[in-house]
Amino acid sequence: MTVDRPEQIRLEVNQWLEEVVIALQLCPFAAKPVRDKQHRVVVSQALDIQAALMLLENEIDLLEQDVKSEAHIGTYIETSLLVLPEMFGDFYDFNDFLSLANDCLENGGWLGKYQIASFHPRYQFAGTQVGDAENLTNCAPYPILHILREASV
Repeated sequence: MTVDRPEQIRLEVNQWLEEVVIALQLCPFAAKPVRDKQHRVVVSQALDIQAALMLLENEIDLLEQDVKSEAHIGTYIETSLLVLPEMFGDFYDFNDFLSLANDCLENGGWLGKYQIASFHPRYQFAGTQVGDAENLTNCAPYPILHILREASV
């Protein structure tokens, strides 16, 4: 049996969450939603910025609906990771996209309710050099937008 590419990517991201983010305690908020299976890993097949932004909006809408829906009690989604494996091989292009993603939060009326944490295989904080150790906290196997509920952070 072969695993399809999106499922393989989802497995890799979950492994990264468990073995890096949680095991190394890079994020104090990651363990509980992963342990309680209250996180989503969505593997995008988007090839352009508009499609990626639409998927981001849809994912935030889903998180919003989940809060309001009685039907989701017991399967509440706390957080979502939007994986963009087909886009943003270049970190600086990804960084430019983050501005658009944050504009999406503002335009959707979601500022103060949600925030986006970003991860990339070649993540580089401003003022650092490629390869500096502090960049490793935001390195991931793929470009990822992590949608966080501010009330949970």
